[in-house]
Amino acid sequence: MANSPTGRGYAYAAAKSDVEAARFLIHAQGWADDAQIAAVRNQGYLPWLASQFDAAPTQGGWAWLASKGLKTPEIGVDNMVWQQLMASPDSLRKRLALALSEIFVVSANDINASWPEFAMAQYWDTLVDGASGNFRDLLEAITLNPAMGMYLNTRGNQKEDDDGRQPDENYAREVMQLMTIGLVQLEPNGQPRRSADGRPLPTYSQDDVSQLARVFTGYELDIDPSEMNAFAAPASGRRGVSNGWTTRPMRLMPTRHSTLAANFLGASVPAGTDGKTALRIALDTLFNHPNVGPFIGRQLIQRLVTSNPSPGYVGRVATVFADNGAGVRGDMRSVFAAVLLDNEARAPAGLSDPNFGRLREPMLRLVQWARTFKVGSATDTWKVGDTSAITNLGQSPLRSPSVFNFFRPGFVPPSTAIAVNRMVAPEFQLVSEASVCTYVNRMQAVISDGLAAGDLMPDYGAERRLALDASALVDRLNLLLCAGQLSTATVNVIKTALGTPEAASGESNRDNRIFAGILLVMGCPEYLVQK
Repeated sequence: MANSPTGRGYAYAAAKSDVEAARFLIHAQGWADDAQIAAVRNQGYLPWLASQFDAAPTQGGWAWLASKGLKTPEIGVDNMVWQQLMASPDSLRKRLALALSEIFVVSANDINASWPEFAMAQYWDTLVDGASGNFRDLLEAITLNPAMGMYLNTRGNQKEDDDGRQPDENYAREVMQLMTIGLVQLEPNGQPRRSADGRPLPTYSQDDVSQLARVFTGYELDIDPSEMNAFAAPASGRRGVSNGWTTRPMRLMPTRHSTLAANFLGASVPAGTDGKTALRIALDTLFNHPNVGPFIGRQLIQRLVTSNPSPGYVGRVATVFADNGAGVRGDMRSVFAAVLLDNEARAPAGLSDPNFGRLREPMLRLVQWARTFKVGSATDTWKVGDTSAITNLGQSPLRSPSVFNFFRPGFVPPSTAIAVNRMVAPEFQLVSEASVCTYVNRMQAVISDGLAAGDLMPDYGAERRLALDASALVDRLNLLLCAGQLSTATVNVIKTALGTPEAASGESNRDNRIFAGILLVMGCPEYLVQK
C-alpha cells in the first residue's frame, strides 16, 4: 500500500466497541451501518482508511451523467451529486470531496454555458480525485477546470491593453483568500501572527492580488472546432451535441496572456515569461506558503469533526500537510488521516466536552438517512432535486449561494454563549426559526414516504424486525445515527413515546413506530450536534 495514508502513532488505533466504530465512520464518511462497523472493528482505523483509498475508483459523476444519455433534460447536476453521495460504493472519497467543495467553491447556480451539468460533474470528479491525491495537483486542476474558469472569470480573462483594460482579479483574490492562505498570517498551529501592537498581520496586499491576476490571463475553454455547435440551442431544448470540452482543462491562448512582470507573496515572475511557466511559479508559491497547512487543515477539521479544534490539533494536521512522514508535502490521504485519527478526534473526552463537535449540515443529515437505510432509486435517476429552498432543507450540494460557501468558517451566532466564549459555529449561519421547523416537517415526510414520489425508498427491514421491541429499536437507531451519543434521558423519552408493543402489532403500526423513532432521533439536539 505505497499510496496509503502514513501513520503517526495515533493513540486510538482501533475501535473497542461498535459505538466507537460508528463514531469514526460518521466522522469519516457521514454514516454507518452494520457491515461498515464490523469492517472498522476488524481492520482498525488506519487500515480501513487505507483500504478505502487504495480501492479502485468507482463511477464518477460525469460518467454517470453520460450513461443517462445526452438528451435527458430532466437529469442534471442535482441528480448526479445526490447519486454520488447516496449510492456510490466509494463513499469515503465522495464525502471528502463534499468537504473540499465547501472550500473550493463552484456553484451550479452560476455556471452559464452549454452543458453546465457536465461541467459541474467534471468539477465534482476533480474534487473526488483530489481527496486522495496531492494538494498541489488539486490546486492546478481546480485552477484550470472549466467550471471554475466560468465561475470566477478565469475563462476569457485577458491581459492589459492600451485602452485601460486590466486583468480580472476575481480568481487571484479568491484562490488566496479562500483556497490556500487566508487573510492573515498564521502560526503553524493556526493562531494569527500579530504585530507589536497586537493586530493580526495580513497575508497579502491589494498589489499582490493585482500582480497575481496577470498570471491567470489567456485561458479559454478547450473546445475543438467540431464542438463549436455546443453553443447552439436546437429546437429540442437541449444545447449542443458534444460536451467533450467539459472533460479537458482550459487551454492557454498565448496572445491573450499578460507577459508583464508579476511580483506577489515574495515571488517573482519575470517579464516575458510564458503562461505555463508563470502558472507553475504562482501555484508553487501558493502551495509552499506556510499558511496552507494550518489554513486548510483547520477547515477540514471543521467540516468533518469539530468547529473549534485546539491549536494543538490544527498544528498536528498542519505538520502532516508539510511532511507526511515520507518527505511529501500536501499528501491529502495523510492529511485526512491526521484529521480523522488525531487524539482530539478519537478520544472519548470530546463526548462530554460542551465545546467539542459541530452542527450537522442539513444535506449531510439527508445523505446519512439515505445511506443508513439503504435508499435506492427505482429508476436510477435520483430525483432528489435542488433542496436549497428554506421550505426544503435550506442547503443543497454544489449549490452554494456564493464563493464564500453556505457559511463562513469563522461565523459566530450573535448573542449566544458561543459568542461570549469567543468560539465559532459555522453551520449555525444556516439556522433560523423557519429552518428548524421546515427541516423536521421535511424529514417527517421523507422518512415515511421517501423521495421523488416514491422513486427513492428506504429499506427498513432490519428495523421492522425490532419494531415490537421499542428498546431494541431505539438502541439501534442511537448506534447507527448518533454513534450511541443520545443521553439516557433522551433515549427514555423516545422509548416512552413509541408506546406499547400492542401499538405496533399491525404492519402499518410497526412502520409508524419506525418512522416516529427515526424522526425523534434525527430531530433531537444530541443528534443535530455531532460529536
